[in-house]
Amino acid sequence: QVQLVESGGGLVQAGGSLRLSCAASGLTFSSSAMAMGWFRQAPGKDREFVASVNWSGGTTYYAASVKGRFTISRDNAKSTVYLQMNSLNPEDTAVYYCAARRTPTATMTFSEYDYWGQGTQVTVSS
Repeated sequence: QVQLVESGGGLVQAGGSLRLSCAASGLTFSSSAMAMGWFRQAPGKDREFVASVNWSGGTTYYAASVKGRFTISRDNAKSTVYLQMNSLNPEDTAVYYCAARRTPTATMTFSEYDYWGQGTQVTVSS
């Protein structure tokens, strides 16, 4: 069973930065060829795609709203995926979820991910 645990959320002022981490266990990350993604859900809104990365880390996708501000990366040796978030604004306030897909190809569709973490809260004050 794959387990994903997010960390790094918190309260930050507008214009600030946070780095989220997602640690995977229950699998050999580097040999499992799993694509990874970050999604978020704000109160009263649907869960939305943020960023994703393929197994090797060579291909990434971003939502238009975060492109140029957020960077997704992965360290397969540490079984960890990161989301560096810069220039945060109040619209980025949400619970951020890490997700894993049992194929090496990243996508932007939440229904195509097989495993989910519990989420970490990010709050950006104005």
